[in-house]
Amino acid sequence: MHPSRRRFCLRLASGAVALAAGFHTRRTRAAEAAPGRTPGAFEALDLEGFDARRQRRVPARLYLPSAAKASRPVPLVVFSHGIGGSRLGYSYLGRHWAAHGWASLHPQHVGSDRSLWGGNPFAVLERLHGAATDAEAVDRVLDLRFALDQLLTGALAPRLDAERIVAAGHSYGANTTLLAAGARVRRPGRAPALRDDRLRAALLLSAPPFYGETAFGPILGGVDLPSLHVTATADDIRIPGYFSGLDDRIAVFDAIGGRPKALAVFEGGSHSIFTDRAGTGGLVLNGQVKAATQELTLAFLQRVFEDDGRALQAWPERHAGILARFSVEAA
Repeated sequence: MHPSRRRFCLRLASGAVALAAGFHTRRTRAAEAAPGRTPGAFEALDLEGFDARRQRRVPARLYLPSAAKASRPVPLVVFSHGIGGSRLGYSYLGRHWAAHGWASLHPQHVGSDRSLWGGNPFAVLERLHGAATDAEAVDRVLDLRFALDQLLTGALAPRLDAERIVAAGHSYGANTTLLAAGARVRRPGRAPALRDDRLRAALLLSAPPFYGETAFGPILGGVDLPSLHVTATADDIRIPGYFSGLDDRIAVFDAIGGRPKALAVFEGGSHSIFTDRAGTGGLVLNGQVKAATQELTLAFLQRVFEDDGRALQAWPERHAGILARFSVEAA
């Protein structure tokens, strides 16, 4: 497709516009770092994309380790937000990963993003149900693919390691991640193949079942990537006409075929404790869970990509006071 029809311009997180020919970066310091590790400088870039084939905007935010600190191309996490979210969300993860050597790309899914909360408040439920359609579920995966395509062929590509790409997501974004990792949901006469073969692992926060599906094995058994599953005992999704709780998170974990896979269940919490919201699930517990999740994701990635499981093995003891369950199933 002609470059003018598929555009991916970048601008600084501060709002200044920059095109591919002349990037300027803004360095910041990570607000939080895993204990015992020194955070590094990183850049926060806003990306404006438009997929002409689907006539769909694909905005994104990219957290990128500073070029001055990275001596070689860095691995990449592509993160899918939950329903009603945006590219600005889950910044506690994006900042943390970038401060510790991982780029983090956060596309915004315009068909199920924060715009759902605007307009007539009495129509919010209708908009939420409208965003949970099969068509939007597919479009979200295509958003990830488009964003990766553009990033890995653009000016920043030399700074990224295309052999170490991880998909991650929360809630609806966890479903998006699973589809990109190889989940197959059969609909009458078809089972769309949405797997992205560039992915090497999956990080799943509060993964619900696929809407209307009760047999998880046929859908998730073909997901053969290493996967980390993070949830909480009070990780409940409650929408009129729909409920999903901890049992569903466990069932998703059990049905995944790939190894290694790890499951962490925090005691208490809430479904939105994994978002940037600071008070949900309890003010003290909220911060503890976020810090533990930051540490856990890096420990799991270290196990997968460096074959070093020491940090993952030590993690549950460090956070025993807020853990209800932790398990690892090795290859």
